[in-house]
Amino acid sequence: ERGKSIYEPFRSEKMPNISNITRCRIIDDCVARELDNANEVNIVTIGAGFDTRPYRIKGGNWTEIDEPQIIHYKNEKLPIEQCGNPLKRITIDFANETLMDKLQGVDQRVHTVIVIEGVFMYLQPEAIDTTLNEIQQAFPEHVLFCDLMSRHFFNKFAKRIHTKLVAAGAAFTDRPDNPENDFIHKNYELVERIPMFRRAGELGVLWDELKIPPLVIRLLLNYLMKDLNGYAVHHFRYGLNQRSDSRKI
Repeated sequence: ERGKSIYEPFRSEKMPNISNITRCRIIDDCVARELDNANEVNIVTIGAGFDTRPYRIKGGNWTEIDEPQIIHYKNEKLPIEQCGNPLKRITIDFANETLMDKLQGVDQRVHTVIVIEGVFMYLQPEAIDTTLNEIQQAFPEHVLFCDLMSRHFFNKFAKRIHTKLVAAGAAFTDRPDNPENDFIHKNYELVERIPMFRRAGELGVLWDELKIPPLVIRLLLNYLMKDLNGYAVHHFRYGLNQRSDSRKI
C-alpha cells in the first residue's frame, strides 16, 4: 500500500512509464542474448531493487547486490529457493562499504555480465567513476548494460517527472551532454546504443498505451529521434578482444 501511494503521482506520466517498461524489456533481451552466446554466464545486478529477471530468464548464475533493507524485504517476498537459476543476494551499504569487497565471491574466470539499471542518473560523477573502477578491478573482462540520459533529453522531456521524483525524495544529478563518454574514457567499448522510445515503437508499446497508429509513430519518431535518442540502454564491453561489431545508433 505504501508503494502504491508513492507511485500514485506518477500514474499519469505515460511516456516515462513506457520508457521504464521498455528499458526492462531491452535489458531482458540483451541478457538473454549473452546467455545464448556463452556456455556459462555470471549476471551481476548492482542496485537490483525489486528486479525479477533471474526468475523470468532461463540460464546463468545470478548475483543481486543492494541495500540491506531491500534485500531483506525481497528475501521475504520472493525467496531465493523459488528461483529456477542459481541466485545469491548480497547486502551492501553503498555509503560505507566498497563494491569491490562484495564482488570478490563472483568467479571472474566466467563470462560476466553487469546490469546497472535506473541508477547512474542519480549518481555524482565521482561515484560513477568509483563504481566503474571497482567493477573493472573485479572483472578485467566483462559486459555492462546500463541506461544513460543526456542533458538535452532531461531538459526537453524529463523535467516534469523529475519534479515529482524530488517530491518523493529522489533527484537526478546534473546530466552530461554525452554520458557515454565517461565510460569510453574508462576504456569501455560502446557496442550498441538502443533508444527507449525507438524500441517502444518497434514493440508496439506506443500503440498499446497511447493508441498512436504505427504510421504516425514512425513519423513522430523520425522527426524527434535526435531528441529522443538522449535516453537509451547502452551495451559496453571491457577488456574483451572480440571481433568488433560496434555500432553507434
